[in-house]
Amino acid sequence: MDRMNFLSFLLLCLTSVATGNKANKHKPWIETEYQGIVMENDNTVLLNPPLFALDKDAPLHYAGEICGFRVHNGPSGSGSVQFEAVVLDRSTGEGLVRSKEPLDCESQREHSFTIQAYDCGEGPDGVNSKKSHKATVHVRVNDVNEFSPVFVERRYEASVPEGRLFERIVRVEALDADCSPQYSQICFYDIITPNVPFAIDNDGNIKNTEPLDSKRQRVHTFWVTAFDCGKNRAQADAQVVVTVKPSCKPGWIGWTKRVEYTPGSGSIPLFPALHLETCEETVWNIQATVELQTGHIGKGCDRDSYSDRSVRRLCGAVRGEVDLLPPPSPTANWTSALPTLPSSDSSLVFSFNGSSHVAVVPESVVSALSGDHFTLQLWMRRGGANIQAASTQTRGNRKEEETIVCSTVKNDDSFSHYSLSVHGCRLSLFYWPDVSAARPVKFLWKLEQVCDSEWHHLSLSVQFPSVTLYVDGVTFDPALIHDNGALPNPAPRQRMSIGACWEPVEKQKEIMNNTIPEVKYVGGYHGLLSGVTVRPGSVEPHSVVECLYACREGLDFGDLETLGSGMKVHVNPSQSVLVLEGDDIESFNRAVQQVTYRNSLRFATPGVRPLKLITSLRCFNEESCLSLKQLEGYLVVLQPDAPQISLSGVGPHLARPAPEFEGPRGVPLFPELRIVCSLSHAVNTAAQGMEGGALMSDAVAHTLDGCEVQPLGEELNPEKEELLVDMDVVRERGLEIINTTAYIAITGAESISVYEDVLRSVRYRLAKGSARFERRFRLSCSEMNGRYTSNELTLEVNFLHSLDSLYHPSHLLASQQQFLHPSHHAGELSGHTLPNPHRNSVIPGAATVIIMVCVGFLVVMVILGVFRIRSIHRRGEGSRSEAKEGGNQWDDSALTIIVNPMESYETRMGITPDTEGEGEEEEDEEEVAESPDYVSDDQRIIIKKEGRDGNPRRY
Repeated sequence: MDRMNFLSFLLLCLTSVATGNKANKHKPWIETEYQGIVMENDNTVLLNPPLFALDKDAPLHYAGEICGFRVHNGPSGSGSVQFEAVVLDRSTGEGLVRSKEPLDCESQREHSFTIQAYDCGEGPDGVNSKKSHKATVHVRVNDVNEFSPVFVERRYEASVPEGRLFERIVRVEALDADCSPQYSQICFYDIITPNVPFAIDNDGNIKNTEPLDSKRQRVHTFWVTAFDCGKNRAQADAQVVVTVKPSCKPGWIGWTKRVEYTPGSGSIPLFPALHLETCEETVWNIQATVELQTGHIGKGCDRDSYSDRSVRRLCGAVRGEVDLLPPPSPTANWTSALPTLPSSDSSLVFSFNGSSHVAVVPESVVSALSGDHFTLQLWMRRGGANIQAASTQTRGNRKEEETIVCSTVKNDDSFSHYSLSVHGCRLSLFYWPDVSAARPVKFLWKLEQVCDSEWHHLSLSVQFPSVTLYVDGVTFDPALIHDNGALPNPAPRQRMSIGACWEPVEKQKEIMNNTIPEVKYVGGYHGLLSGVTVRPGSVEPHSVVECLYACREGLDFGDLETLGSGMKVHVNPSQSVLVLEGDDIESFNRAVQQVTYRNSLRFATPGVRPLKLITSLRCFNEESCLSLKQLEGYLVVLQPDAPQISLSGVGPHLARPAPEFEGPRGVPLFPELRIVCSLSHAVNTAAQGMEGGALMSDAVAHTLDGCEVQPLGEELNPEKEELLVDMDVVRERGLEIINTTAYIAITGAESISVYEDVLRSVRYRLAKGSARFERRFRLSCSEMNGRYTSNELTLEVNFLHSLDSLYHPSHLLASQQQFLHPSHHAGELSGHTLPNPHRNSVIPGAATVIIMVCVGFLVVMVILGVFRIRSIHRRGEGSRSEAKEGGNQWDDSALTIIVNPMESYETRMGITPDTEGEGEEEEDEEEVAESPDYVSDDQRIIIKKEGRDGNPRRY
């Protein structure tokens, strides 16, 4: 019974529970993910799969029905705002997703959000409704062809050479603002202008369909349009302009064969309008080499036109160098047998033939070159007059070494030896620190400069065991080699030779004969040498070596800051070769126009400098790459404005009493000398409203290198006269002087002020009792070894002698009284430089001769006739009476009479017929000049003239 009651109660409970939940016991169900598409011009979203919500409670009236969908934010947080979902059928659960506002594919093409379905609950009021899970909805907005293509540019321009077909002349481009590939892509372009020789492809590339002719039509203009893949046409068409150029020839355009350079212009561009035309050929590397040929000018280029010694002084080199190849002279005669060659600069070039041409330096010169520290400098050019190219010197050439310098010097108690030689393209220095003990050390350099048959400057600084070689101012390190071979030691005897080295005979022969060994010269040098100097002591600084070699002209690059990217510039040390390299044609053209020529010399050497331009191109297609021929031209350096060196401040006459010349210091000849240098250049007066041209002279600071004082007529008599120079001033300035009886030459590059000081110190001195009456001197100066010379300043010196010292014989006094008027007082005469009047009367020395001649004529006149004798006797009595009175006045008042022999008497005084006749009898070697008007006819002075002497200059 109890058991049956329990079962009944349990069944009742289960029935009650089932009856209470059968109204809404299941949740709605939807898909987990949906893909949707919506058009820009529509708001309904087409979903895949379709939106349906299912509920297992169906077919219950409320629990199995779907009342709605809820839209939630997606990852972007905006889906719920732009979209909504509605129920189309509650019983079937069909729904629809749509946008709340118009969508824009161009602004946002993809949308994502979540959706959730919910049922109607247990009754109409929606109580106890259930929700489904959230499903993700992805919506893509489909594009509508709402935009038309737009060209990037409204006008396209291009230029092509005539006569060729091109795959692409120019490319046009249009863009479409639609978002989809279908409508945003340009499907094709079209040329809408009819009958044009051009075609366009779907990518916008325009090409010509036939060769173009610039003569028939220079410019072609046509229109093109574009279509997108939705067949929308461009809003505005584009214009294309094609210019046809005449046939293109690859090469340099704007080449000027002749370039002129005016000295003093600084740097000038060589190719200001030059540019490279490649005719559309693709070039990825360009290299241009500019060569300036100056080998025919001096020693390779334009350098200072001073002597080597003067250049050393200008460069600040330490003094004390010894010239091993000086110009031949009585004191340096060891170079007189060597042949010389003409040189455009001031240096003396010696030629060596490799055999008989050897210069043996005297032992007196070699003795000053002791020590193992010295600097050897020289200019060298292999091959001599008949130059062989370097290519002809094969590596198999085993000719013997050619010795340039071979020297043995004494160092305290030992002897050292060195020899500088060339062999092929090698330069070697053998050095024996001690010829009696140590083996020689060989320093070897391999140099192309040794065998290229060009001028090169060598400076060898030896500070044993250190050796430094400078070639054209560039340092080269040697390869040090200890020679283990058996070499005979040089004889311990001071000896030096240029152009070869000696080879003594066997020692046995020397002992047997007991004589001085015969010297044989071997290893002769074949070539040219100049400026060979040795300076013992410390080595030469590098700055001095660079200055000595410095080339004052060469190639340069204008402004490195304007050099484009990828461009490279290289200039060789002598600045005769400049190389440009780049990969961009425009940058390369700008760089070529920056290549300049510079010449820092004020008085550049005029002449022609050949120019070359060699171009090398590299292309991607090497087979069809352009090949440009070498361009040749020349640079003309014009004649510089010659400087005018003017000497002034010295009168044409200098008169002083003879005792002043006999003093210990003599009389200065040029105490007020002034030297002025000026440059005259043409002035464009037409621009200033003037007719014709004019010359303007500008004073400039200058450097002289020589002045000469030369006596005219006979040379100086060393027993009676001499020229004195302040040697302290000369030594202090480092100048050189040659003082002979024929001239005084002062040489050395120095400023004008220094030469003024030295020349003002030149004095003329006479020995005691030297009866000279006049002497003439000529002064001249020059620079650049006589390239520019000054005016010749002539000075006539008159010696004023006292009457008391000249005319003591009593038998002359009576005759002198006829020519000396007692009232004739002395004074400063025109045209002379005279001191203050002295107490004793003086007359020029030439007047003495004149008076004696006149006395002789008077004696002849007395013998001719009695009447003339009586007349002379009467005049003699009157004259003697006057002379007697005048004699007393002479003694009392010490009347001084000064007669100027250099005055132009023909213009200032009358000439009597008698004296003219007497001058004819003396074969025009005498001329007669009267005294001033208040002097009587008998008081005449006859002056003897000396002819001018035009001896040549000696510097």
